[in-house]
Formats: sequence, C-alpha cells, structure tokens
Amino acid sequence: MALTFIAVAFSLPGCAYQSATQSTNTTLYERLGGKTTIDAVVENLLYRIADDPEVVVFFANTNIDLFAESLASQLCDVSDGPCRYEGPPMDRAHQHMGLTDVHFNRVVEYLDAAMQAEDIPLGARNELLGRLAPMYTDIMRLQ
Repeated sequence: MALTFIAVAFSLPGCAYQSATQSTNTTLYERLGGKTTIDAVVENLLYRIADDPEVVVFFANTNIDLFAESLASQLCDVSDGPCRYEGPPMDRAHQHMGLTDVHFNRVVEYLDAAMQAEDIPLGARNELLGRLAPMYTDIMRLQ
C-alpha cells in the first residue's frame, strides 16, 4: 500500500514534466546528467544505505564495487542511456532476502535523496522513479 502511494506520488508530477521535455528530444539519461551524475547518485545512495543498519545488512555479502557498477548500468539503461544492464533479473537478485515494504521504500527514499543531492530536477527524478516502480513486483515477489 505504501509503495503504491510512493509510486503514484513520484510518477504523477513527472508526467507533466515529461510532456514538456519530450518536445526538446532529450532523453531521461541526459536530463539526469549522464554517466557522471548517475555514478555520483549511486555512490551517494550507497553511503546512505551504509548508514542505515536495517538496510545495510542486505548488502553484507555483496561485492559493493560490482553492485555499484551494475546499478549504475541499470539506471543508465532504464533512462535510455547508452548502457545495457546485463545483471540478473530482479526476482532472482532479490529472492529470499526477506525484504519488506519498509526496506524497499527506504531505499527508494535514499535514491530520491541521492538524486536531490546531485541537483537532478524533480521531473527527471520522478520519471526515473516511475520507470523503476514496476520492478517492485519482481523484487518483492519471492519475499
């Protein structure tokens, strides 16, 4: 329920922004700031996760450098950038982790805060979150 609210809240304002920016023919990747900004967002996100004892435990056995590279590639791909995400499907990557909506929503909040810290405009943030929102079903399916 909370995720649905977050997904709707993040995607609605982005719709108006998307219409306005489509006329300029810029991709979401470009509006996010490209590779440099996406890499900075991922780094910022990982620091936020590291500071949260309830979320960082899910990364205890994770190669953080590989994870950061994979997440940046996924964000690039989802935003119509030149990257192609070749990591595991979301259901397989998250199976049996015991994630709850609280964990999921907290990571979404951290991602949005990381994008804000990198001065990504609200419309681009909302559009990215809107594109990521459908992954919720796969991430949480096996929980």
